[in-house]
Amino acid sequence: MNSSFFERRQALKFAALSLCARPFAALAQTPPAPIRLALIESMSGPFANTGEAVFRNLLWAVERVNARGGIKLPGGARPLQLDRYDSKGQNEEALSALRAAIDDGARIVLQGNSSATAAALIDAIDKNNERDPQRRMLFLNYAAVEPSLTNERCSFWHFRFDAHADMRVAALMDVVKDDAALKRIYLLGQDYSFGQAVLRESRRQLGVLRPDVEIVGDELHPLGKVKDFAPYASKIIASGAQAVVTGNWGNDLTLLVKAAREAGFNGTFYTFYGNALGAPAAIGDAGIGRVIAVADWLPNVQTSQSEAFYRAFRTRFPKPADDYVHMRMQLLIESLAQALERAGGTDTVAVARALEQADVALYGQRGRMRAADHQFQQQLVVGVMDKQGRPGVQFDVEGSGYGFRVIKTISPERAELPTSCKMKRP
Repeated sequence: MNSSFFERRQALKFAALSLCARPFAALAQTPPAPIRLALIESMSGPFANTGEAVFRNLLWAVERVNARGGIKLPGGARPLQLDRYDSKGQNEEALSALRAAIDDGARIVLQGNSSATAAALIDAIDKNNERDPQRRMLFLNYAAVEPSLTNERCSFWHFRFDAHADMRVAALMDVVKDDAALKRIYLLGQDYSFGQAVLRESRRQLGVLRPDVEIVGDELHPLGKVKDFAPYASKIIASGAQAVVTGNWGNDLTLLVKAAREAGFNGTFYTFYGNALGAPAAIGDAGIGRVIAVADWLPNVQTSQSEAFYRAFRTRFPKPADDYVHMRMQLLIESLAQALERAGGTDTVAVARALEQADVALYGQRGRMRAADHQFQQQLVVGVMDKQGRPGVQFDVEGSGYGFRVIKTISPERAELPTSCKMKRP
């Protein structure tokens, strides 16, 4: 065998080995698989603006985690990936979205803009996790605040990061009890589990704290279906009410306060969500000193860290219409990141047990998960609407010229309420 033939064979062998090696080299350079988060929310229909607003919040939180290297696990860091699924504001669509998310490989679901939808998802996830242990799901809830979800209907697979309705009502009543001039109040809410819970607890707490206050109206309306709230505004005025308590959100709140303004109602609105999604602009000057909102955080919390947090969000989303930021959604993603790293992987049971011990802080705001019922504990603040530039109102809402001045801060210890949860654990 001559040397040239041998050299040719060796060259061909080397070329073949090189070709075979290329796929392996490419494989070695393949980026790590992301940890998929499935956001199931209204991205169309009457509450589409709320779904988009939530998406921006969660996207920003995911970007922050990924910017610092992702989730650090023993096999290497993995990024978070936020996927959107449109529930169209319907429970059946939400359940279809859940099935699609499971099939797509997601094991963590995020939802919150409807307590009815949250309840349906909890039931479906409970059944899925019992039936299919290899595809168990976790449900992280940022805003569905019907109290039973962490009480008699609590689930090991469900974690709530917002204060529930009874906690929020208690914060509002902390302001109501000090309003000696208030004698007549109107209760108005959306006719589903959450709205019913707000009115039920408001009646109870008024009876304890302010038995001298007369409830002159107690009414529920269809969720997301009322186009003109003028008849409701007329009834509020006719009742002689000095204040309205409502858990309304989205367009149901914006249209309500707009109708009340146009009808000439000069009383106070005690709200869960009066500080966002068009409500301040809708009510205008009539809301100064009269629209009160409870939240886990407000942009005008008077600390340098809070200011830095808010400015960072507005830098990321500079359009006034996109000005909808919630600290609790940021703490949710931080809690998840902490739990994934403590669990050392994505095993659903291990991550859930780590989430039970979540204790996180961001820009000076701290929250911890209560293991007994999976209800997040954090401070609450109550704010009153005022013009931007006045003392305590550095920032406005959505470019409206109106912001919320903090008038009450409630510590996590005071905000905490007992639970009736009897959790079944795997």
